[in-house]
Amino acid sequence: MCLEALSSSSPDQHIATWIRRACDRRVLPYDNPLHLSWYDSAWIPVLNPSNVMDYFSERSNPFYDRTCNNEVVKMQRLNPEQLNQMTGIEYILLHVQEPILYVIRKQLRHSPQNVTPLANYYIIAGIVHQAPDLCSVLNARMLTATHNIQSSFNEARSYSRYYPSKGYWWEFKESEQADKAKKKNKTKEEPSSFFQRQRVDVLLGELAKKYPPKVVQMKPGEKPVSLENKESTEQIAEAVREEKNGESQSSQSNTSTSIRSSLSIPRSAFPSSMQPPGKKRKLK
Repeated sequence: MCLEALSSSSPDQHIATWIRRACDRRVLPYDNPLHLSWYDSAWIPVLNPSNVMDYFSERSNPFYDRTCNNEVVKMQRLNPEQLNQMTGIEYILLHVQEPILYVIRKQLRHSPQNVTPLANYYIIAGIVHQAPDLCSVLNARMLTATHNIQSSFNEARSYSRYYPSKGYWWEFKESEQADKAKKKNKTKEEPSSFFQRQRVDVLLGELAKKYPPKVVQMKPGEKPVSLENKESTEQIAEAVREEKNGESQSSQSNTSTSIRSSLSIPRSAFPSSMQPPGKKRKLK
């Protein structure tokens, strides 16, 4: 019967029915409320414990059930305390930590003293999320653990080797060589080139000439000196001259000492015939 129906209908109808059935059967990630979040930017600046339940009961909030007792009380303009005398689904403000955290509980009321918690919702900075239950947390942790264990076994199995005459052994050399080759192939990226640094120095020098600094620190650790006064500028110029003179004198002394050390030749290096005459001895 199915084959006959398919053969009698057109190909376009087959494609349309197949797409419709596929769309009906698929499971979107948004079907899970743990993957959802909701907020209304108009309420966030004025959110407080007195109006947080009104904020949660907005029509665009996907976590709010329109058939709850809170909606009945809101529509009939009853006293909120009458929720304790009703039976069915209701929402209550469970915990408040101003100004950022609000916890709302969804519960099923059987009697004024008997309720069954169904879900918890937390509002952080105006964004509403559903708190995961214990089963979801354990399921996620177990999936993560099994995935990590499976990947470790797969990696360990890739290093094992077998030969009939030798048996089983481990071989890690190939992976180490591959890692070394990858490290060698990676080239170090320089933050800037020599041309760029040179150009930056030239630009900084031109800016310093156009806009000279008002304060100068002669040596590290010393108090900065302002350049607005003429006396301070003269002192800075004298200090610079003294430093230059000291550097030139030290360089001259170093060169003279190096020349003396290079020209000083010991007396024993000359032969006896070339040695300078000493004191004349008196003949007997």
